[in-house]
Amino acid sequence: MEAMIRKILLFVSTIALFLFPIGICHAELFGNYYGSVDFPGGISSFADAAISYNVGSGGVTAPYMDTTRALGAPDYYGAATPEYVSLGEGGSITLAFTDNSLTGNGNTGADLWVFEVGPAVEATFVEISRNGTDWYAVGEVSGSTSGIDIDAYGFGIGDYFSYVRLTDDLNQNYGNGATAGADIDAVGAISTAPPVNPVPEPGTLLLVGIGIAGILGVRMYRK
Repeated sequence: MEAMIRKILLFVSTIALFLFPIGICHAELFGNYYGSVDFPGGISSFADAAISYNVGSGGVTAPYMDTTRALGAPDYYGAATPEYVSLGEGGSITLAFTDNSLTGNGNTGADLWVFEVGPAVEATFVEISRNGTDWYAVGEVSGSTSGIDIDAYGFGIGDYFSYVRLTDDLNQNYGNGATAGADIDAVGAISTAPPVNPVPEPGTLLLVGIGIAGILGVRMYRK
């Protein structure tokens, strides 16, 4: 019986420790398409936190002011339930990448992708920052799903950014309403790198714990 328990514990710990690196890098190994755009980093490519939100004019209503709607992978499918956050005329939102960083790719391909959705196609000014304090303008996306090549603005594979700020273009004059201004569903880094200050994911910590517990269990039974 003891021998069987030892084998089970050893098997569990081995599997857990084997899965540990996979939990970190599986998204980087297999490309994933979102809205016909390939994000090599998979689900981890998308912004994870909303840092600030300044709703503009135009009468945006509460259902469209939930900043969590702009986090994670794009999920707008035209349903009745709001799946995006509206900026309002001239409004802005600042998002952060916590489990990855935006970087350049050394060529003319898009590095950053903005999923702007909703009833109208609206333009948005884009800025990026390493620390959330110093900002660099990287142009304007013309609405809908649009990409930006940050290499064109002097950045490259050695530059790492954790923050993106989107500001609705006031010159559009699309009028007022519940969803005034640009409507942001998601923001993703096509060219991605490890985070500057990596934070272990809960799932990763769980796997480590299981692995350690299994090894300790085997040692206790041996004693």
